[in-house]
Amino acid sequence: MVDQKPESKKVWTTLITNTKYLSGLLTLDYSLKKHNSKYPLVALYTDTFPAEGHAALEARGIPKQRIEYLLPSSSKDYSADPRFYDCWSKLQPFSLTEYDRVVQLDSDMLVMQNMDELMEMELDSPSLAGKGKKVFAAGHACVCNPLKKAHYPKDWVPESCAFTSQHSTPEIAQTTGADPAVGPLGFMNGGLQVVNPSKEVYDQIVGHMEADAVNMDFADQSLLSDLYKGCWVPLPYIYNALKTLRWEGVHKEIWRDDKVKNIHYILAPKPWDEMDAEGKFIGSDPTHAWWVDANNERLVLEKEKGVAKDGF
Repeated sequence: MVDQKPESKKVWTTLITNTKYLSGLLTLDYSLKKHNSKYPLVALYTDTFPAEGHAALEARGIPKQRIEYLLPSSSKDYSADPRFYDCWSKLQPFSLTEYDRVVQLDSDMLVMQNMDELMEMELDSPSLAGKGKKVFAAGHACVCNPLKKAHYPKDWVPESCAFTSQHSTPEIAQTTGADPAVGPLGFMNGGLQVVNPSKEVYDQIVGHMEADAVNMDFADQSLLSDLYKGCWVPLPYIYNALKTLRWEGVHKEIWRDDKVKNIHYILAPKPWDEMDAEGKFIGSDPTHAWWVDANNERLVLEKEKGVAKDGF
């Protein structure tokens, strides 16, 4: 289980703590390569990631790097949404100063078009130590709460959502993120973050986490939205296209299938939960079928290369 760090100074990263998301990670890596990204995906693993997971990454030549599992000494009770316990570790890319640029991706994403331009976009230099207006870039969270989850904040309603402000200008929405001030919550989604790593910024993040984690409903997303309010660059939805945006009654007004560069399969079920034993799609959300098709393409190519089929 030897770590393989890439030589590239600019990397995509994704967090992996167990094998539940491993087929997602492998297909994410495949989709980046399929769309000719010049940059490698690095799997950031914690000590909970098992040997068979390491073997799967090594068999496919996916670079990996150990990170510390990040958890505040006291935090909110996330028993209604246990995934948020892992989400603090998605702040670790800010600490990876061996790289000039890190674009953190969730493992339940699928790249649909090349988006290497995120590696070149302008952000604050690390020397500004978090005091500039472009500390990082991210997409907005959708705060509509379409599934009406009872434990979500009461102000998570369509009227508060940044995407709602773009319904009358769908063409602009393909290229420009809504100003966080129109939110009015100014809330980012942690699925994709464009970061210039900086020790000073990371120290600010950890300090804020330790001071106030008990009040953060959405872990890393709450922290960054609060700590750097008005100081992050909003990306258009196409880079972190939350699958729910496409639904009737959510933000179908702005969604364009052919414009999406990267789709994010938030919430359950995940696409890999909707396949039969033969790998055929058995769900109803058409965007899940996109993932299943890409996953099957990957498996065919890996079989040709003699890579053992993953059983995750």
